[in-house]
Amino acid sequence: MKELLSGNEAIARGAYEYGVRLASAYPGTPSTEILEYIGERYPEIIAGWAPNEKVALEVVAGASYGGSRTLAAMKHVGLNVAADPFMTLSYTGINGGLVIVVCDDPEMHSSQNEQDTRNYAKFGKVPCLEPSDSQEAKDMIGEALEISEQFDTPVIFRSSTRISHSMSLVELAERKEGKRELGLKKDPVKYVMLPAMARKKHPLVEQRLKDVAAFAESFPYNKVIMGDTSVGIISSGVAFQYAYEVMPKASFLKLGMVWPLPEKMIRDFSSKVDKLLVIEELDPFLEEAIRLMGISVEGKNLTGRCGELSPEKLEIAITGKSSAKSIGSIDIELPMRPPNMCPGCPHRATFTALKKNKVYVAGDIGCYTLGALPPLGMLDNCLCMGAGIGIASGLARTLKDVAGGKAVAVIGDSTLFHSGMTPLLELAYNGGHSTVLILDNRITAMTGAQHHPGTGFTLREEPSVNVSVEKLCESFGLKRVKIVNPYKIKELEKTIKEELEVSEPSVIIARAPCALLKTGRVLPDKPFRIKQDVCTGCKSCINTGCPALEFVKIDVPEKGKKRKGFSRINAALCVGCGTCQEVCKFDAIEEAS
Repeated sequence: MKELLSGNEAIARGAYEYGVRLASAYPGTPSTEILEYIGERYPEIIAGWAPNEKVALEVVAGASYGGSRTLAAMKHVGLNVAADPFMTLSYTGINGGLVIVVCDDPEMHSSQNEQDTRNYAKFGKVPCLEPSDSQEAKDMIGEALEISEQFDTPVIFRSSTRISHSMSLVELAERKEGKRELGLKKDPVKYVMLPAMARKKHPLVEQRLKDVAAFAESFPYNKVIMGDTSVGIISSGVAFQYAYEVMPKASFLKLGMVWPLPEKMIRDFSSKVDKLLVIEELDPFLEEAIRLMGISVEGKNLTGRCGELSPEKLEIAITGKSSAKSIGSIDIELPMRPPNMCPGCPHRATFTALKKNKVYVAGDIGCYTLGALPPLGMLDNCLCMGAGIGIASGLARTLKDVAGGKAVAVIGDSTLFHSGMTPLLELAYNGGHSTVLILDNRITAMTGAQHHPGTGFTLREEPSVNVSVEKLCESFGLKRVKIVNPYKIKELEKTIKEELEVSEPSVIIARAPCALLKTGRVLPDKPFRIKQDVCTGCKSCINTGCPALEFVKIDVPEKGKKRKGFSRINAALCVGCGTCQEVCKFDAIEEAS
């Protein structure tokens, strides 16, 4: 039977078909749906969200040590978080097959950087597989598990935004259970990486890499497709699809294992073509490795290192022209549509209150990162998950005697559990006059409303612990912890001002559920309206950035009035949060009748 599946659906299906018993992940685009599909469709797999990617990898490592086939899923920056266990897991090896699915995001559609995961495979000395469509995404999960068990190694399975989210037909099969015997086996020489034991493991890791490289020569997903020998192209993943579309008559070496590389196969292929090209996204990973073999090759001088490729970009890079035909066109330039917080988002109200206090804001990763954009413009840095608190702490302690040296940090509840607890503990421990705003919207919102330890439910909606953010803060010894409804902007503004004046760390929990949540809603879904005869056109409401608010310009001056326009509320978008009413100084906004 065949089904049309996205790459992420196919990866989840592969986990099911090839006997994965436990899967763990932290949501992050473009990898999020993998665990969601496992949770929704495959009850045979034990699955759950972890607080972060490091924990996810440690959980699947434990299950692997016990003989289970396992899978951890994350986006590319998630592997940074999991790098500590990952690097040593290469030394300990595994028992049951262990696959780390890492989804890269070329062009940074939803990410803060554009790193190339293949470098981690080289760094960690582990194999890396890369599918080029959904069928391979499913089937190669099985290959990855087999390689993992055959060579006693974790395996990186690299996807990308286009592979994860594009769809193609997939041939389905029945589930096959793993071959390893389940149970606890004491083997400290293998699994305890004391220096004496680790020193013995390093040569084995190096030999393993050579053994996998020899295996790569006959790996079935490393394929030669001979055509016109004037040009030979080495490629992998979605870049292969683009290259094959642009130059279907060329000769190809399509790599399914991108590390370690099949050197003999590459040398043999290069000897049969007049000119050799490497087509790959992001880093010149394959190109540099092939150059080190002493083989002349072109690549990044044509395609560049930044952003994702496309057939059109590739054709222009190779031939200098494009034959692509646009399907329909318009003669006007469309306005930019930057991302925006949803109507009724509690974060908008929080940033509006922060704006009144004119403070430096150390940001973090979440929906609230959009607070950096105009008209709010209230995020001054954003480094990585959990960094905002540490940055604010460092600024506050070093600039405590400098005018304007006070900084606040904003962090979401899910990000707090992910990697914000340790910097919060550091702040409580070392002191300083930082104020931390925890934007507690009761969900992991930016990636699509996934549960976390503070929601009270697991991946499969089973009741679980509901961690109290305020009790967590108090357990760290923080004495000033206040809870405020962010929609009460004046109260929140006053609270922020008070906490900025104290000389010790403080926490403000701005608590209101995500406006998109179906349960626990506090918004009335009853729109507001603007009394146009009262509105002065001051744009205070417009400056909250709410998509439901519009400004209507007046071309002809009104008799006796100086305003150049007036605000208007789109009733189809308004959810009745009242943020605009809170900031209006002229009592021009009221509930619609």
